[in-house]
Amino acid sequence: MSRNQPFDLRGCLLNAFQAGCLLELVESLAFAQKSRPQPVRCLDRLQTPRWSLVFQPERKFGVVVVGVGRAGSVRIRDLRNPHPSSAFLNLIGFVSRRELGSVEGVPQISLEDALSSQEVEVAYICSENSSHEDYIRQFLNAGKHVLVEYPMTLSWAAARDLWDLAEQKGRVLHEEHVELLMEEFAFLKKEVVGKDLLKGSLLFTAGPLEQERFGFPAFSGISRLTWLVSLFGELSLVSATLEQRKEDQYMKMTVCLETENKRPLTWIEEKAPGLKRNRHLSFHFKSGSLENMPNVGVNKNIFLKDQNIFVQKLLGQFSEKELAAEKKRILHCLWLAEEIQKHCYSKE
Repeated sequence: MSRNQPFDLRGCLLNAFQAGCLLELVESLAFAQKSRPQPVRCLDRLQTPRWSLVFQPERKFGVVVVGVGRAGSVRIRDLRNPHPSSAFLNLIGFVSRRELGSVEGVPQISLEDALSSQEVEVAYICSENSSHEDYIRQFLNAGKHVLVEYPMTLSWAAARDLWDLAEQKGRVLHEEHVELLMEEFAFLKKEVVGKDLLKGSLLFTAGPLEQERFGFPAFSGISRLTWLVSLFGELSLVSATLEQRKEDQYMKMTVCLETENKRPLTWIEEKAPGLKRNRHLSFHFKSGSLENMPNVGVNKNIFLKDQNIFVQKLLGQFSEKELAAEKKRILHCLWLAEEIQKHCYSKE
């Protein structure tokens, strides 16, 4: 870049922040210091000289992680590592029903202490799906911001009530959707844009899940439904069936959906011991077809990218229009999941 060329500091910083690129962020600040000797303004909330954006942000939010399974462990790792968004967060501890003492040097604290501590301002809910609603409600009522792994709840009405509660409390309620940050989804988004869908299907296979802990398949598999809604817009339910052989731990849910243009979409979740985790898709357009997913690369740091989005919300970087569109999509998917569940159970 020429020294005489205008430097878009804000744009460069936001691009680096969203990409999780610490080096680019630091280099941007270094260039800004040479170009503009006065303290730089960035990310709306901050007024910081040179390196302090990365290492000494104006505000750090105290965080507690609830649940230390796979997702919780990844969240703790990202919070402990030096990333731009992690610089705005201070990991206080974790909550678990198991007596663990500490994990990777992070202390275990009680739920009561997490709720009452003024030091804790943010809760990451990474527990089993059936417990999400209760934890979210407790932390929002305690005045904490909440990041929760999908699905937010196992009912549409409960999610709507929790969002109302978050708005009343003036707190951020963020539902993680790392499936929208995957390379596969980025590829699909480019492939379907501007094309006229004729019909499509999405089959997901995996090992069995306990419904008591993870919810009805339409909720535990809501990331696939989110893909379809994000690609083709709001959908309506045509029919849904559930086949189960509990003695074999076998389950197959078949859902027929329709786009606003009355184009059919079929979503199938099939789970049993020995089934490999895989997605099989088929989309037919007037201009051609897309059968299955090519190898589009490795998904890197998708939970960290989700954390970046959450921190931007904490810092007020999302417009009301963006937040409203996200809320509408999430509630629509939860409403569809609940309708699918009702439809399947009505036939038993």
